[in-house]
Amino acid sequence: MNYEDLVPVIRTLALEAGDKIMEIYGADDFDVKTKSDDSPVTAADEAADAIISAGLRAAFPDVMLVTEEQSATHTASGDTFLIVDPLDGTKEFIHRRGDFTVNIALVEGGKPTRGVVYAPAKGRMFFTQADGQTVEETGDFAKDKIGAVTPISVSNADNSALMVVASKSHRDQATDDYINKYAVKDMKSAGSSLKFCLIATGEADVYPRLGRTMEWDTAAGHAVLLGAGGDVVRFDDQTPLKYGKADFANPFFIAYAPSVDLKPA
Repeated sequence: MNYEDLVPVIRTLALEAGDKIMEIYGADDFDVKTKSDDSPVTAADEAADAIISAGLRAAFPDVMLVTEEQSATHTASGDTFLIVDPLDGTKEFIHRRGDFTVNIALVEGGKPTRGVVYAPAKGRMFFTQADGQTVEETGDFAKDKIGAVTPISVSNADNSALMVVASKSHRDQATDDYINKYAVKDMKSAGSSLKFCLIATGEADVYPRLGRTMEWDTAAGHAVLLGAGGDVVRFDDQTPLKYGKADFANPFFIAYAPSVDLKPA
């Protein structure tokens, strides 16, 4: 994969999908359906998916594509592929809380190497450049030209006063028990893949996830975090979180700045 070709394409597709999502978000009403796994899906999920998948297939026809909204892609197998969650944080979208993102990533050899996370309601855009460095773009987000960017990097964490980020809608006792192993200065809550981005920018130090996620939920945020000097490991044995698993389901994991003294499960 030529990263110089890839990065502008996934950035533009994320912006185009974001525009469509915000058009539906601003409507008086929108339909919410329930998928077979009881998770919600809206017209925005489906419209964003159509834009992104068509764009990726046109630009990279020979690369395997996995996308949340197309169940036929969930039986694909391989360790190198494009993976998409067109609207991560559908519950945040439905409740008009703004913490939702567009996620597109490239996985190579089981590792997310390039990705984009765009939060259209918050006006925040994070992506890995062709050279692998993650940046946050600021400005008017022109489709045809990358604007001003700021390189981002993880914190130099103070292990006596950590900033922890956790899910808005998936907190439970097991998560709290694990967080309590750390000396915590403060907690942030965020929806969707923004949690990875908060660690990538140094706004938080560690994000433990003791709940079900799929690879399309995490790949783009994982790529963004890797490009900012962070990492994501399995919760159980703290080995690297790998992609291309048989059902694209993730184990529990921890995303963190390497200066954090990780506690065992």
